[in-house]
Amino acid sequence: MKKISHLLIGAFAFAAVSFAQASTLVINSDQADPAPKKAFQEVIQKFEAENPDIKVKYNLYDKEGYKTAIRNWLATSPPDVVFWYAGNRMKTFVDRGMFEDVSDIWKKEDLKKLMPSATAAMTIKGKQYGIPYTYYQWGIYYRKDIFAKLGLDVPKTWDEFLAVNAKLKANGVTPITIGTKYLWPAAGWFDYLDLRVNGLKFHMDLMDGKVAYTDPRVRKVFQYWDELVKPGYFLENHASYSWQEAQPFLYNGKAAMYLIGNFITPNFPKELDGKIGFFQFPIINSKVPVAEDAPMDTVHIPTRAKNKKDARKFLEFMARADNQTLVNAALLQIPTNIDAHAPDNVFLNDGVKMLKAASGTSQFYDRDTSPTMAREGMKGFQEFMVKPDRLDAILKRLEGVRKRSFDVK
Repeated sequence: MKKISHLLIGAFAFAAVSFAQASTLVINSDQADPAPKKAFQEVIQKFEAENPDIKVKYNLYDKEGYKTAIRNWLATSPPDVVFWYAGNRMKTFVDRGMFEDVSDIWKKEDLKKLMPSATAAMTIKGKQYGIPYTYYQWGIYYRKDIFAKLGLDVPKTWDEFLAVNAKLKANGVTPITIGTKYLWPAAGWFDYLDLRVNGLKFHMDLMDGKVAYTDPRVRKVFQYWDELVKPGYFLENHASYSWQEAQPFLYNGKAAMYLIGNFITPNFPKELDGKIGFFQFPIINSKVPVAEDAPMDTVHIPTRAKNKKDARKFLEFMARADNQTLVNAALLQIPTNIDAHAPDNVFLNDGVKMLKAASGTSQFYDRDTSPTMAREGMKGFQEFMVKPDRLDAILKRLEGVRKRSFDVK
């Protein structure tokens, strides 16, 4: 009996020590849509199974609220890992000293060789500040059955695109659905029009505050945009809808096209299998090299995080090919690790082919420019789509924001 008691005491003591040694890793994420939510539940379970001494506290937030909340967390009591984005979104926090340098992970795992397309987006002054796990194409998703019924071909040029819009409108179909309640979907139109009219270098110079918004080349972008706004080719009252709330118009056939990222594809209703297609944003100037928007999602360690040791383990975990394969299978997106496998999906296959042929990529308007410029710029884009006659005032206002935001004298 005494021997059993000693064994029990020993077992309890071992359990107590093990429990004391277990640590908590706090992760804050904005991946709240159904597909990524499910994918990251699996990822967290797999990470805990591989690291039984770590307990993950996974906090999930909606995307719009997260954009504001992360600024507060990083300045006060940050979690150990945050989900975020590449480009200027990352640079903003790096410049403020809020993201940890994780170059050691990149060197340890030789990530520059494994993630060649992502290295530049994650590097600032020779150092890396996070791990990218997915990126995806933008383009136009459309109802193939509606196009077929009206005898429409996929437009490759701007003139062909305008003709498609006119035919759809004449037949009682809203050509383009969009929801601009949260502003950023309008920025997709600005990005693509600028990339097609002026090219990637000009676009990035504008994003970096090196070009005036009153520049004639910027005005030209809005002239093309006006060819869609004035005839009423966009969904009516789009400022009342979020991007999710604008989707049903495509699904029920009231609208025929949607310029959006590939993150929309897991939401497509089963009954529309084979009825939705994808095409590249049309060419406007054939002399301009063809660039694309290809936003990249990332994970980072806040500088003031308490559990950086386990946070580094999680970032190494997210860099692995097997885990990027798992995540992107659910997201229907493209892994950044070249050893990972992209899902065999008709939309993704088109996206991978398109991005490989691209002359270059941008992240997205609100990821490429400063936060202040992004916020005011997107307000201006939405305003233009509702009141195009206010263009002069909008551009003048945006130029004032550019000068203040980038300290232009």
